[in-house]
Parts: sequence; C-alpha cells; structure tokens
Amino acid sequence: MISLRKRLGRGLSLVLCIIFVIHWIAADWVIRAVAEKQMANRLADDGYSLMQTLTSQDSDQVGFNGMHISSVYNRPLSGHYYLVNVDAQAYPSPSLAQFPLQVEPVGPGQYRIYHLNGPEQQPLLVLGLGLVKFGHRINISVAEDLSAVDHDITAIRVAYLGLTLLVLVLAIFLLNGDIKRSLRPVVLVGREIEQVSRGYQQRIELDVPTEINPMVSEINHLLTLVVRRLQQSRTAVGNLAHALKPPIAIFFRIAEDPIFNQHPHLRQELQTQTDSIHRYIERELKRARIAGDQQAATVFNLRQELFSLKKTLRAMYADKTLDIQITAPNELVHFDREDLMELLGNLLDNACKWASQRIDVEIEFAKTLIIRVADDGPGCTSAEAQKLTQRGLRLDESVQGHGLGLSIISDIVNSYQGSLDIGRSKSLGGFLATVTLPLR
Repeated sequence: MISLRKRLGRGLSLVLCIIFVIHWIAADWVIRAVAEKQMANRLADDGYSLMQTLTSQDSDQVGFNGMHISSVYNRPLSGHYYLVNVDAQAYPSPSLAQFPLQVEPVGPGQYRIYHLNGPEQQPLLVLGLGLVKFGHRINISVAEDLSAVDHDITAIRVAYLGLTLLVLVLAIFLLNGDIKRSLRPVVLVGREIEQVSRGYQQRIELDVPTEINPMVSEINHLLTLVVRRLQQSRTAVGNLAHALKPPIAIFFRIAEDPIFNQHPHLRQELQTQTDSIHRYIERELKRARIAGDQQAATVFNLRQELFSLKKTLRAMYADKTLDIQITAPNELVHFDREDLMELLGNLLDNACKWASQRIDVEIEFAKTLIIRVADDGPGCTSAEAQKLTQRGLRLDESVQGHGLGLSIISDIVNSYQGSLDIGRSKSLGGFLATVTLPLR
C-alpha cells in the first residue's frame, strides 16, 4: 500500500496544480481585459473627438474635420482607423487605404466594443458610438490594431507563467516538507512502540498532536492492560503452584515407597502419570488470566445469565431448600462475560454454602455497576470482614467458605479498579458482599 506521506503529497500537489491552472487562466484573462480596457478608453476619446467635429452644412449635409484627431489616422495601414457613417454615407479614415471595414451598426445613444479583422487580417478592437445629430443618424467606429498588444500580452504571459511555475514548484517542495514534519509524530510513535516491544520502556511518553493523541492513549491503555494481565497470570500461577506443590510432592514420595519394589511397572506408571500431571498443570497455568477490561469485552444480558446460574446452583445444592431472589435490569452490560460470571459464581457459591434458606441478588446500573449478594446465614463479624477485605490477603484456600472464592473475586474487582465491601446484611442478617465496578 502506498505510504500516507506519498498519498498526501500527491493529492495536495494535484490540488495545487489545478489551482495553478485556474489561477493562470484567470490572470491571463485579467491581463488581456485590462489591456483592452485601456485601449477602449483611448478609442472612446478619439471617437468623442470626432463627434465634436461634426458640423451642419448647407443642403442638409453633415461634415466633420478629421484633422482634429491624431495624425496616425492619416497614415495608410497604421493600425488606427475610423469610419463615420452619416445615414447611408460612409467617411473612412485615410489609414484604411480603401479597405472596406465591415463595422456593426450601433443604435442612437449606445456604444459597443467588439473585435474585427481589419486590413491585412489585422486583429482590431472596435469601439462603436451611435447618435442622432442635426436630424441625421450617425455611427462613429474607431478601431486599433491588437497585434502589438497581443505581443506584449504574450510576453507577459510567458513571464508570469515562469514565475507561477517557480512558485508552484516551491510550494510543492514546502508542502512535502510540511507533510514530512507533520507526520513525524506518527514515526516517533512507531519508534516508541518498538522501544516498548524491546522492553526498554512500558509506555509511550510523547507530546503528540491532538489528532493522534486518542490513538496513543489507547495504546498506553492496552500496554497497561498487558502488564496487568501478566501480573495477574503470574499471581495465579504462584497461587496454584503453591497449592499443588504438596500433593505432587506426596505423589513422588509415594512412588519411592519400598512397597513398589515388587511392582516396578506400577512405580514407573505412577511416576509417569505424576510427571504428566505436573507438565499439564504448568502448561495450563501459563494460560491463566483475568481479562479485566471492558473495552475489549462484548455485551451480554446479565439478568438472563443470572437466572441460568441460579438453576445451576440449585442443582448443586439440591440438599438445601434455597430461595434465590434476583433483582436486575433486563439490559445489556459491556463487561467481559467470563470475568463477571466468575465473580457472580463465586459470590453466589459462598452465599449458597452459608445460607439457611434465603439469598438476595441485586444489580444496579448507574454510573457504576453495583452487585449486592446477601444471605441469611451466620455472617461474619466486623473484624473478620475487615480481614477479608485486606488487599492482597489470601486465606487458607483448603477451607470451605469465604476463602478461595473471595480471593478470586478480589482479583477480578481490582483488575477493574472497583471495590469490594463485606459486611452484614440488615434485611437478612447474614453475609453481605457489595461489588462496585466502574462503567466506561
């Protein structure tokens, strides 16, 4: 795929070229229009001079004196011409040298500027004036050769084209430099990510433009998440390895018992299977993690999941007559499903273990997700509750009750930067766990 720098450079250069062409055409039209405007003003002065020389003569004739205007109109083919039409009578300038100038008639009180081919195919700019004087309809046409003006305009065009091309090349060069400078933060972010991947730093520490600041923030968020998950995975590996170390050691000692001397194949099988179990545990513990991030999660209906969990728990604790009441909005929640179901499963499992009959589950959505699980069991004292909520504390995971389950719950809550409060339920009198998780 073509680089972003080249795409921007080509696109903006194309825009500049189009602007250049339009500008050059417009400037060329303006230059010619100004030149012809100045020429038309001179022609108008000569035309009005001719108009002032009109006189009434005997026998109802109109005369004029062409000597009152510039002598250039008397030199043959000089490029300056006039033609006075009095009714059907034409009085051409001596400079026309008998050339029949086909002018356009102009109405009384009007004037017109137009182009016409003159003697020897000279391009002429013609100014026509119309009037009624001494009872006669008169048309005065004054013309000037445009060849010299065209030559000057061509010279100006070439000079202006060269100057404009120079400006265009300079603008494209500066534009490419500015694009390179503007995209430099993106390049620097790539280098920072490379430094992170090599382990030299853990975050992107750059002052970046506003447009790419959200991207950098999300990358930093993901980097923080990766570190957090790695720490959680290591914690889970350490906890499970510590818990499984004694049973595995016992299996190895059993395999060394002299009783197996008479059955070496059994000893070999026991050792082989114990080694396999050890390898499987090590492999699976490496996969242990808690997602702990809402932005990477999918939405799901928490109320429906709770009713499914309720049926499972009733089957697990069939020896008890449990009344599990669920109050939850029928809405979608944007959390990792496995995390939330692990959290709720452990909370309800602990409640089912200690409850006599009644368990209440309340879910609230506001600016935070609030989960309350209460039971009518014996509960715990304030000192025990404070001990259970201490950060990083691990109770004896071999004891049934509020031990391993609360440790897992605490890890999940901490991964979401939430809070876990443990106390006594005022309505049921037993254990009450309140989990608060921020919504993003």
